Amino acid sequence: MKNKSLMFQGTASSVGKSLLTAAFCRIFHQDGYKVAPFKSQNMALNSYITKEGLEMGRAQVVQAEASCIEPSVLMNPVLLKPTTDKKCQVILNGKVHKNMSAKEYHEFKPALLEMVKESFEKLAKNNDIVVIEGAGSPAEINLRDKDIVNMGMADLVDAPVILIGDIDRGGVFASIYGTIMLLTEEERKRVKGVIINKFRGDLEILKPGIKMLEELIKIPVLGVVPYYNVQIEDEDSLAERFRSQSRRNGQIEVAVLYLPHVSNFTDFNVFETQEDVNLRYIMKGQRIGNPDILIIPGSKNTIEDLVYLRETGLEEEILRLNRQGKLIIGICGGYQMLGKKICDPHETESNIKEINGLGLLDTETIFELEKTTTQVEAEIIASVQNALKGTQGMIVKGYEIHMGQTKLGEDSFVLNHIKKRLNQEVCIEDGAINSTGNVIGTYIHGIFDNIQFTRKLLNNIRKEKGLDEKESNVESFEEFKEREYDKLAKIVRENVDLEKIYKIVQGE
Repeated sequence: MKNKSLMFQGTASSVGKSLLTAAFCRIFHQDGYKVAPFKSQNMALNSYITKEGLEMGRAQVVQAEASCIEPSVLMNPVLLKPTTDKKCQVILNGKVHKNMSAKEYHEFKPALLEMVKESFEKLAKNNDIVVIEGAGSPAEINLRDKDIVNMGMADLVDAPVILIGDIDRGGVFASIYGTIMLLTEEERKRVKGVIINKFRGDLEILKPGIKMLEELIKIPVLGVVPYYNVQIEDEDSLAERFRSQSRRNGQIEVAVLYLPHVSNFTDFNVFETQEDVNLRYIMKGQRIGNPDILIIPGSKNTIEDLVYLRETGLEEEILRLNRQGKLIIGICGGYQMLGKKICDPHETESNIKEINGLGLLDTETIFELEKTTTQVEAEIIASVQNALKGTQGMIVKGYEIHMGQTKLGEDSFVLNHIKKRLNQEVCIEDGAINSTGNVIGTYIHGIFDNIQFTRKLLNNIRKEKGLDEKESNVESFEEFKEREYDKLAKIVRENVDLEKIYKIVQGE
């Protein structure tokens, strides 16, 4: 089998396209094929930095991991990162192009066709199967004329399409039928099958409906995938993840603040692997309470999200936790907010040129025009102990995505020294910790994925609470994710007609 493709489109956003694409990437890999994922255009605030220092959507990183290959921007040539309700940062082949309004970008899309096709063809040349993910729904008829991500993409590379419907949200038959009916006759011919996703209940009760649907749309239903509980990063699950609450009786509570422009929320997934941790997300209108650790995540619009903390009263709660000596950690934009001042002289993020920060770290941040995008290795050097006791000398890996540069004052201490950037030996200061050791900031996304570091942090809190130390129940986050990919693949393999899917891939 050479240079074959299969495309997954959905009746709407959040129907499970990303995870089902990852599942089939893993299934094809398990079956001995060289496979790669592809999504021409991804809109997400969750991004990742490749080894080359290029930025791409995390969904395709997950799919690359499921395929057991190194992530590449070829898999996601266009990334859109919303900055406001009407504007987004357009990233092409891993580099920032410019900010555009929705209308500007819609008119710009046709110019991207050649670049998108070239990226796909490079992947197809070096793989047996390319698994393509669509975006939103192909039934968005107002966008059809300039589409580069759904049927426009399928037509561009002559890919067969499988349509996914989400039964958990209700109305699955109507959504599948309606989507098919809104396609043109040529587009309908591309749809070779349907998968019903996130099913709970008795399949026998569903079967008559499936038969009637097949008679109406003249397209076979290739499987009904049950609602699954796998801990895999999924950009479509942002709202669901923030509304979920840990059901464990963990002895340590980690609270993560919701921000209107939150980015890279997957930084905290690793806490879900630790049995003694309750992970809680603080939505708008909710109170922080008294967690053991409060985390302020990254943001695509740090200044506006800082204003949000003030307007909602969350700033006062954060300051209260600091007075109580609770551990407060800021990642990237969250780190910037913890300082005394943020300056945006070029109006990179908003029209607010200067704003006071939370004042919990003696730092000041200035936004620059150039974005820092690197993979890094860093050594923890903080001399202040407390929560970081026992972490000195540890090597942590992660990546940076930020416009701002942060300068430390006399009352803040350097958290770590970056030893490697893009595999080059360097010695660069990163992060800060206050003199009492309870407020920490860093630009390193993925720092908690380093299990040894995270476990030491948690065990230091356990000691403060009079509890015995606890070992991690997973050796590494990578090993944990591998098990979850295999688990997802097994669920999907057992509930779809794989023989028919292979025939679709082979063009039969």
